[in-house]
Amino acid sequence: MTYSPPKPPPGEYASYYERYISLAPDHDILEAIEQQRRDTILLLSCRDERDGDYRYAPDKWSAKEVLGHVNDSERVFAYRALRIARNDSTPLEGFEQDDYVRNAPFASGPLAALIEDFIAVRRATVSLLRSLDEAAWLRRGVANKNEVSVRALAWIIAGHELHHRRILEEKYFSGTRG
Repeated sequence: MTYSPPKPPPGEYASYYERYISLAPDHDILEAIEQQRRDTILLLSCRDERDGDYRYAPDKWSAKEVLGHVNDSERVFAYRALRIARNDSTPLEGFEQDDYVRNAPFASGPLAALIEDFIAVRRATVSLLRSLDEAAWLRRGVANKNEVSVRALAWIIAGHELHHRRILEEKYFSGTRG
């Protein structure tokens, strides 16, 4: 049986991440992450390239860049979870999201490829998290100069994805743009 950890208390992550953790459900994070995959696929499956290229303001990312950012960020957070779960005490560096998006080909590639990437990344994340035992979920390490637990990283992954999905729903795909 897969262990399902309780929601992490505030001392297990930097206060910045409360904005994401507060969005995720209080229980069964594994089921929540799997449900998010289905919900996000549903949101994106009927979108075309015009939708993917849309920016709600000139200085904002396109919808494709938002999805690419979600994919990259989940990779980083899952990598942190893997390293910490395996009791690797090496401090992990942060990453600059704007540089990652600027240096990625998200805007020039097809939206369908980014959706497939999201599915692959999310499946890998779920596989990793399902493989963890209770001790691994509770381990802590340092990422971006802040202590963080593996279970906090799972809630960050869920909350970060939900934060950006809501932005996509409200600002990109609301049906009110011309």
